[in-house]
Amino acid sequence: MPEITAHHGLFKDTNLHVDDTGGPGRPVVLVHGWPLSGEAFAAQIPALQGAGYRVITYDRRGFGRSNKPSKGYTYDTLTEDLHTLLETLELTEVTVVGFSMGGGEVARYFSKYGIERLRSVVFASAVPPYLMQDEGNPDGPLTKEAAEEMTAGLTKDEESFYDGFTRDFFSVDGELKVTEQQRQEALALCRQADKKAALACMEAFGTTDFRDDLLRVTVPALILHGDGDGVVPFEGSGKRTHDALPGSDLHVIQGAPHGCNVSHADEFNQALLTFLQK
Repeated sequence: MPEITAHHGLFKDTNLHVDDTGGPGRPVVLVHGWPLSGEAFAAQIPALQGAGYRVITYDRRGFGRSNKPSKGYTYDTLTEDLHTLLETLELTEVTVVGFSMGGGEVARYFSKYGIERLRSVVFASAVPPYLMQDEGNPDGPLTKEAAEEMTAGLTKDEESFYDGFTRDFFSVDGELKVTEQQRQEALALCRQADKKAALACMEAFGTTDFRDDLLRVTVPALILHGDGDGVVPFEGSGKRTHDALPGSDLHVIQGAPHGCNVSHADEFNQALLTFLQK
């Protein structure tokens, strides 16, 4: 699939790498987590395509095979990239699946662009409603001290940071829930990330408040989360998002880490397919 160019006024045009299975099926757009790429959905694409869906993934600006500009890493800009993709491919009746950081683009989309192109959405291991813990958000699962530690670690040594991060990404209580090969594949995707983009996006997903965005979600929604997620804990994120969306579906994967789409791919895929068939 050729690249799509996102235009942002004062920002330089940014080419986004897109993979599109094509076909007449209803479109499902998968928005990846930080600091990976669209390739992180390798376990989902065959299952969705086999069920007759048109599956589209793309690499967020600054990551994977997309351009890596020096600016443009706020959620407003990142969500504009998603909207550009939907417009360029002329997609309607879309289900958008936002994994981890990608859940932020899904939430912000409703505030910026409404529901015209959307059929439904999925928040998978997702960061909304608001990660950062402060006086106005005491249930936020990310403390300022932990955020500062992450920033310092990535700034100092990318290789060491990503090695530790991928272990946390796929572990529950210190036990790795994927094969070492699967962890190494994720680590290889991390290494494609631009450091400046990774730091800017770390700040974005940690400090952006999506509570007002969630109030605008009026299409069917699925919250899909592992109960052993130590990166974006269920109680402070998925559960709160489910509570904020009356009528939303909830599927909690028992014993699953943050990267549940890899560690528990069969259950993840089945929950997603069941929701899509409604």
